[in-house]
Amino acid sequence: MFYSDVTKRWGCVMEKSEGRREAQAAEGDGLRMAPEQMLDLAHRAAELLVERIETLPGEGAWDGDFQQELEKQLMEAPPEAGRPAAEVLERAARDILPFSLRLDHPRSLAFVSTSPTWPGVLADFMASGFHVNQCTWLVASGPSQLELVVIDWFRRWIGYPESAGGLFTSGGSAASLDAFVAAREAAGHPDRAAVYMSDQSHSAHIRAARIIGVRPERIRLLPSDERFRLDLEALGRAVAEDRAAGLHPIAVCANAGAVSTGAIDPLGEMADFCEAQDIWLHVDAAYGGFAAVTERGKELLSGMERADSIGMDAHKWFFQPYEAGALLVKDVKTLEDAFAVRHDILQDTIWGANHPNFSDRGLQLSRSFRALKVWMSVQTFGMAAFRRAVSRGMELAERAEAYVRESPHLEMLTPVSLGIVCFRVNPADAGLDEEALEEINRTVLARIFWDDKAFVSSTLLKGKFALRFCIINHNTTWDDVRETLETIERFGREAVGSG
Repeated sequence: MFYSDVTKRWGCVMEKSEGRREAQAAEGDGLRMAPEQMLDLAHRAAELLVERIETLPGEGAWDGDFQQELEKQLMEAPPEAGRPAAEVLERAARDILPFSLRLDHPRSLAFVSTSPTWPGVLADFMASGFHVNQCTWLVASGPSQLELVVIDWFRRWIGYPESAGGLFTSGGSAASLDAFVAAREAAGHPDRAAVYMSDQSHSAHIRAARIIGVRPERIRLLPSDERFRLDLEALGRAVAEDRAAGLHPIAVCANAGAVSTGAIDPLGEMADFCEAQDIWLHVDAAYGGFAAVTERGKELLSGMERADSIGMDAHKWFFQPYEAGALLVKDVKTLEDAFAVRHDILQDTIWGANHPNFSDRGLQLSRSFRALKVWMSVQTFGMAAFRRAVSRGMELAERAEAYVRESPHLEMLTPVSLGIVCFRVNPADAGLDEEALEEINRTVLARIFWDDKAFVSSTLLKGKFALRFCIINHNTTWDDVRETLETIERFGREAVGSG
């Protein structure tokens, strides 16, 4: 009966569509497609994506080309007359999209690589197809309510009070900017503002501080300890000296999973300090925050729930397509006080009390419907599956650390934190100086880049060149990690021998 009803309804839709198409053709509308063509095109797009997902492990984690070569293929004037849509689709899949880092490859261990769920991918397709602009309650009440639901999930996972709230953003950069604006407004928009962060903090926070008007020389990059955590004594001295010089500290940024090492700053102690000093505490949990869905992760991130604001990226360790950042604040009114601006053209969007407009909580008015992908993914798989996937990333990182410590050719440079492993080639009996070690490890990194299907990144740890894994892809197996480590050992032996 159900399928019969669907068939009847589809027949009515097709009949009405045919009438509309005839009318639009008469008016010269050239931007619509017939339903059959739309379905064929969508089906082919899905085929291409599924084929890519299934064949990805056998390919390299990276492919790219020099600009001059890509320019030859792509630099052209826009066509005056259209081309067959299927041809355009195939060209995009063949000549454009493959030339990138394949972040969802199981051996993409660089930067912060992860793999999106298929329901998350489809959610973006659906949200685009419904053409949602999630700016105000009047314009998008259903999507707005769902964003409230998903933000409340995040609130509960990190242990924030019921007064907390927030919004989805494009990512950690936008979240930190929104947070610093709220911090500045909460401090009364003081002159000569200063902000404080670790020398391990992401560059996005430096950029955000500059954008809100903090002069570069008043952005304090404080030293980190031997575990790459912010030095609390240095923080205390810097704030005291700045106050004595007439500056106004407005925000401190803490790492809950520094991007280089996964280091977690002393969050509880930093919260104590900021409360005593009446300074806004922002926690950058863009990479590490979703570890809080596991018991172990929540323990590691203890104290994060005391921050005034927290940035988290679901497109990292919660396995969603870009873009799915989020900002949460302990008191949602601090965002609305900072961002709500009344405008005549938007007066119709005020829909009674307690109907929030998300445009009053951040820098965007036009907004995509980002919460749908998280909601569809969790509804499909359940939280138990997400907890296992997050836990597995930490477990694989710990196994990698054990492998490195047992290897006579490799050296750990800092203990594993969350899913990040920092190490280098350093044969125990070679007696190499730092300059030689850097040259060898750069050689190994280049060989991995060009000669292996894995993709690995590097970082600098107090002047030491380090190879770096970030293991949070739910498709990554121990074989992927182990075989990549074995390859690095082999390349390292060859580099040492040739030197």
